[in-house]
Amino acid sequence: MSIKTLFTLVTLAVAAVAAPSHRATCSGGRTASNAVCCKWFDVLDDIQANLFDGGECGEEVHELTFHDAIGFSKSNPKAGGGADGSIIAFSEIETNFPANLGTDDIVEQQRPLAIKHGVSFGDFIQFAGAVGVSNCVGGPRIQFLAGRSNVSVAAQLGTVPEPADSVTKILARMGDAGFSPSEVVDLLISHTVAAQDHVDPTIHGSPFDSTPSDFDPQFFVETLLKGTAFPGNGSQTGGALSPLPGEFRLASDGLLARDPRTACEWQSFVNNQALMVSRFEKVMAKMAVLGQNPRTLVDCSEVIPVPKKATSNTGFIPSGKTLRDIEASCKTKPFPKLPVVSGPIVPVPPVPPS
Repeated sequence: MSIKTLFTLVTLAVAAVAAPSHRATCSGGRTASNAVCCKWFDVLDDIQANLFDGGECGEEVHELTFHDAIGFSKSNPKAGGGADGSIIAFSEIETNFPANLGTDDIVEQQRPLAIKHGVSFGDFIQFAGAVGVSNCVGGPRIQFLAGRSNVSVAAQLGTVPEPADSVTKILARMGDAGFSPSEVVDLLISHTVAAQDHVDPTIHGSPFDSTPSDFDPQFFVETLLKGTAFPGNGSQTGGALSPLPGEFRLASDGLLARDPRTACEWQSFVNNQALMVSRFEKVMAKMAVLGQNPRTLVDCSEVIPVPKKATSNTGFIPSGKTLRDIEASCKTKPFPKLPVVSGPIVPVPPVPPS
């Protein structure tokens, strides 16, 4: 074989390897690895403008993903179909569950958008949740698989844990859905961008930490601070003493942060934002396909926006507090050293309505 012929064959081989794979052309000059994913770019444009107020990180970013998917039981197939969109399809049933109170508004916002774009309720809920958290500073980029059927089964009462439940009851319910104690904590990472409206309806928009628009470790720090007062009009079922004025603490969060079965996973996030995000991405990918066969779905994760980078990898002790106020409960690892903000206690303002 001549040198010229050899050179030509090598050149062709390199060109073949470097040739781009065929991609579907979508709206706005965008492309996708599968044509099925193209319509999700249109859904993305619509919900960023009309559901998330131009791409903001707000209360509604994750609200339905968990409440829809957790209607699932390994021991009782009739308990619900998991991530199948039933909370929209059977909203007259599921939004009236005590643990789902307040979800009716976002259900009625999402329903017409799903119908408009001709996608299933189950797909829409999981897509909107993934897009929503990607709007948060330091947020995750959650896997999104498309192709769920619009056939769903109404979940049964009791499948969604409540904030007044004991840790044992919560872990048993979540275990029946396939989640370990550590994964229960991982799911609660969503509370870094959460606020409450219905446990204590007198204080709408009370956040769970002092940085409610950032996907950061601060929620895990502040939940471990010794509670001193209730933020509203006194004790409410499902609420607990909070460390900062204006901040709301769910009773279940406080108990999980201190229980020996979950305390070390909780503590692991106080100074490790990167670990927190990676664990959340993993557990959300698991939750999003409860009751589904992932092999029948199409990976359209490329449509999910890339979040802004986190500003810090660690939480901090807020002003007016010291390390002595931390109720560390992990027995196998010492509590890490955290930055301490100087000055007096600063009240936490409510999350403005979106």
